[in-house]
Amino acid sequence: MSSLDTALLDDLASAAERDDITRTVVGAVIADADGKVLLLHRPADDYLGGLWELPSGGVDAGETLVEALRREVTEETGLTVTAVGGYLGHFGYRSSSGRKTRQHNFTATVTPGETVKLTEHDAHLWADRTQQNRVSDAVQTVLNTWHHQAV
Repeated sequence: MSSLDTALLDDLASAAERDDITRTVVGAVIADADGKVLLLHRPADDYLGGLWELPSGGVDAGETLVEALRREVTEETGLTVTAVGGYLGHFGYRSSSGRKTRQHNFTATVTPGETVKLTEHDAHLWADRTQQNRVSDAVQTVLNTWHHQAV
């Protein structure tokens, strides 16, 4: 990552601290060659069950946002992140334990040809533009930002 990227990551961490964020999450917009985006479906009995979401998960202590993104994508999908690209913004929510959470979202590229292997979700979808409206409003905003950057 370049120094500009490092500065951005430092700024994001500082802003989260200033805003009393107690849990940091990362999310990945992963697109295939046809521009379809990988969405994961939360099991009905899980927190926010039934929601379609981006591959995402918590940042562990001592872990950078990029390290967490690589780990979480692999843990949730079995895919290997080969590159982390642009920052697509963040959104906030309360975690299942009530913690003030901020999810930072990035584009990510994965190794072509790998098969999705789910561990925490009950389905996945390579969603075309017409299917991407299945996500929350917050994730829709992230996808809209991604679409504008991809143009």
